[in-house]
Amino acid sequence: MAGLFSRGRRRQVSTYVAMGDSFTAGNGCPPAERWPDLLVSDLRSDRPDLQYFNLARDGAGSADVLEQVPEALRLQPDLVTLVCGANDVILALRPDVQVAGSRLELIIDRLRQGSPGVAIVTATYPEQWVLEGFGPRTRAKINTGMSSLNQTIREVSASRMVPCLDVVDHPGIGDPLNYEPDGIHPSAEGHRHAASEFGQALDRYFSIRKTNSRRRRQKT
Repeated sequence: MAGLFSRGRRRQVSTYVAMGDSFTAGNGCPPAERWPDLLVSDLRSDRPDLQYFNLARDGAGSADVLEQVPEALRLQPDLVTLVCGANDVILALRPDVQVAGSRLELIIDRLRQGSPGVAIVTATYPEQWVLEGFGPRTRAKINTGMSSLNQTIREVSASRMVPCLDVVDHPGIGDPLNYEPDGIHPSAEGHRHAASEFGQALDRYFSIRKTNSRRRRQKT
């Protein structure tokens, strides 16, 4: 998908809005340790006046994230990270990932209609969570649902030409150090890795990057 996006001239960002569920909200971790906060801290080394708003909240499903769109548009973002759908699987008796996919399409379409030219990046989820406190049948159902959800996220992102950070086969996915004891939410280490991966995706697809770090690497 990288070839679908323009490269070369560095893209400036003035307002970053993070949308989603507990993965983006941080699930109780100190705000400064959340991956979007780490990401914006990195971006601000090049653009100190960058505005940042995190609209994500714990427990949000795709319907809840859809409700975040009006507030996001009011903030006039030119960069949005959008990760949602896991709670449509985890919290539903009968998950309907197609409905979640339709909402994801609607979120992307409304963001683009209300903020033309906005850079949007989404992501998949891990598929083999340890899921402490769940029985084997429930774990199997959730992991199967997450696999189906991820495929839907890939299809939606491809149809809308939105870069998707696909984490399913990432080498760090199976490392317990990247998770909180519940086996679902990222640890401080997991948030650091997520910030790094999203930063690389912004550079790869939109030429949004921290130029100071590049200059330091060139001098070493």
